[in-house]
Amino acid sequence: MATTYGDWLKQRREAAGLTQQELADMAVMTRSHIAHIEAGRRIPSKEDARRLDAALNTGDVLSSFLPQKDVASADYFEAVRVLEQQAVMIREFALAYFPGILQTERYARAVLGSVFPPVSAEECDRRVVTRLERAKILSDPTTPVVWALLDEMLLRRPVSGADVMAEQIMHVVGLAESGRIRVHVLPFEVGHHPLMQNMLSLMCFEDQPPVAYSEGDHLGKLHDSPSVVRKLELRYALALSEAHPMHASLALLKATAKDYGHHD
Repeated sequence: MATTYGDWLKQRREAAGLTQQELADMAVMTRSHIAHIEAGRRIPSKEDARRLDAALNTGDVLSSFLPQKDVASADYFEAVRVLEQQAVMIREFALAYFPGILQTERYARAVLGSVFPPVSAEECDRRVVTRLERAKILSDPTTPVVWALLDEMLLRRPVSGADVMAEQIMHVVGLAESGRIRVHVLPFEVGHHPLMQNMLSLMCFEDQPPVAYSEGDHLGKLHDSPSVVRKLELRYALALSEAHPMHASLALLKATAKDYGHHD
């Protein structure tokens, strides 16, 4: 659907004799944002679509046929995966599992192998490979900047054997101690907090508006409405303010790994 929308936009832009830059100037957007929409990598916000209609004199065509991004579906994640590769900053909140880009192979296999309804071994292998491919964004030493806010619950509820949990926790510790990521643990004693219902990922880009992705119960939503994204950013900031500082979080992570049997 996103690609079809991009095709519509490209056809109308070319029919108007406009370059991507000229349309971007008229619609108060960046050329790269136009390019991403036309290629199907981004879906414009309602305000973007309104400005594109005005610039192209297409009435409300582009606004009326805007894909419904907020409808939860089982195949929600492909657009998010693409955006993840483009982001310059990713802020993660994890409630039940470590964020996908931080998962080890054995932890990912334990998580993906316990889904319901069950999947075949071949399908589980395919999903594990995809998840590990996502983690390669951390091979760049500086971009994207990654912050991980972890609910203490995910440390205490083992998803597999103790050795898998210890390995996963120390993998995150290693990334943090190397300076590649920042990690903060939101302790149990905080009680109710603004992010208790779902996991959340906030993504920022060099030349595109920020987006948010929330997920719960195997359904996800991608949000790019500025007001919704801002609200989720504020919730993240409020929850982060209740978390342990990084040095205390690392101490807690190491102690938990030790409880699972890790030895320095």
